[in-house]
Amino acid sequence: MALDGLVIANLIKELNDTLLGGRINKISQPENDALVLLVKNNRSQYKLFLSANASLPLIYLTQENKPNPITAPNFCMLLRKHLNSARILSITQPGLERIIDIEIEHLNELGDVCTKHLITEIMGKHSNIIFCDDKNMIIDSIKHISGLVSSVREVLPGRDYFIPETQDKWNPLVVDCDHFLEKVMTKPLPISKALYTSLTGISPLIANELCHRASIDADASTSSLSELEQLHLYKNFERLMDAIKHQEFTPNIILKNGAPHEFSSTCLSIYEEEQHQDFDSISALLEQYYAQKNTISRIRQKSVDLRKIVTNAIERTRKKYDLQMKQLKDTDKRDKYKVYGELITAYGYNVEEGAKQMNALNYYTNEEVTIPLDPTLTPIDNAKKYFDKYSKLKRTFEALTKFTEETKEELEHLESISASLDIALQEEDLVQLKEELMEYGYMKRKFVSKKDAKKQKAASKPFHYISSDGFHMYVGKNNFQNDELTFKFAVGNDWWFHAKGMAGSHVIVKTNGEELPDRTFEEAGKLAAYYSKARELTKAEIDYTEKKNVKKPNGGKPGFVVYYTNYSLVIEPDITGIEEVK
Repeated sequence: MALDGLVIANLIKELNDTLLGGRINKISQPENDALVLLVKNNRSQYKLFLSANASLPLIYLTQENKPNPITAPNFCMLLRKHLNSARILSITQPGLERIIDIEIEHLNELGDVCTKHLITEIMGKHSNIIFCDDKNMIIDSIKHISGLVSSVREVLPGRDYFIPETQDKWNPLVVDCDHFLEKVMTKPLPISKALYTSLTGISPLIANELCHRASIDADASTSSLSELEQLHLYKNFERLMDAIKHQEFTPNIILKNGAPHEFSSTCLSIYEEEQHQDFDSISALLEQYYAQKNTISRIRQKSVDLRKIVTNAIERTRKKYDLQMKQLKDTDKRDKYKVYGELITAYGYNVEEGAKQMNALNYYTNEEVTIPLDPTLTPIDNAKKYFDKYSKLKRTFEALTKFTEETKEELEHLESISASLDIALQEEDLVQLKEELMEYGYMKRKFVSKKDAKKQKAASKPFHYISSDGFHMYVGKNNFQNDELTFKFAVGNDWWFHAKGMAGSHVIVKTNGEELPDRTFEEAGKLAAYYSKARELTKAEIDYTEKKNVKKPNGGKPGFVVYYTNYSLVIEPDITGIEEVK
């Protein structure tokens, strides 16, 4: 899940195909660490997005319009001064480094032709965009790195630009068999680690892929390989490097449960059993992949406070429930005390004064029992003592039975809110979750006008899917939506689905009076499994029944229902291929 040297090589090819020879028409800086270059070439217009964001460095062609600040930052103004109407001479990648060097030709103030370099380094937290002259002297950079920050390289105006060689790595495009066997395979490391720590631009993902192609355990030591296995690994490595040299790329995203999991510019046989999505453009891949990842990341960030509240409440309620269950278990001996009292009452007249115990036949089980006695009390008082213990434990049992049921319902309610937080994709989805937490006292209520509250509540809608057979399927994003779907939207003959025994969404399939095909039952079951706590399991049991069999108990919390007539199916929580209506 990184822009490794292969992906950068793929980008270089695409940028050369589209931007080479074009002129930079406009430069903007929408973020502190990002640029957008508007390039005109071959009667077309392209937007190149470059980001040196420490957590998400990126570079790709885009159609998206990004908002710009009213006043352009100094770095942007400098680039406009030098590069407006400048022509792109070359776009290169040194070795297989995660570096893109755009060489640009422009006219200076005197009308002389000059060349400059706009260099984008995709290196995690060390990412940067650096503007240099033709002698590799830094004119300026989007991030200034002084000697106090880095002892390896200063990135400041007037300093010489160079690529820092902080690790003993080799360019994989020029590594031959002897070098590979001598330098890489002699490292006392796991094979995959030896590959990505020895060769520039090779990520752990690609290292594992090479091992998989060679049918070698990536975690095995290099010393465990035979000569033949080492040679086989090199041949797979050589084929991959030849593909890069010949610019043969296959951009693709690996999907897990319909969500992006990994991406690469080469086929990943390591994920051959997973679904993949192929792209003609590496820019389109990166834009789609990171847009989805960014959406999930952003909503996770915005829901941090809610998650903390829910997690703390779940932990507190679970401790309370465990304590109540322990106390409830202690009341199991109440019936024994009742029997002791009855047996003392029946046979106590034979007990000698001061006796510490008595033996009697338990007429319920026909077994002889030994009953401890208080020698200071009469048999009648001993019997009364046991009856009092029985009465106290009985009252405790009755009270705790009610309390544990309430605590269990509260725990299930909180788990359902936690499941709803897991599937939230938009800020609007969090509004109803906040409302539910405030309604049940987990959060303090903040004043919101009725108009705004109504607008926010209406903004979030259930997920909407269409089955392969054309039936509409709806998935509640939270408990309020679950209730709305089940008891107001669905009618008697519509079908209702839910993960058995765990928190999850209600899934409603509209039948319009028709009989559902088996395939639609399976797809609705997959939705119920995926939008539940069973999402990470390989299989999940799903209960399903007609809506008319689902009831809301009096005083039941949102999303809580009961049903006594149902069918069950076991299904994978994989919704790949099910069409979603946006």
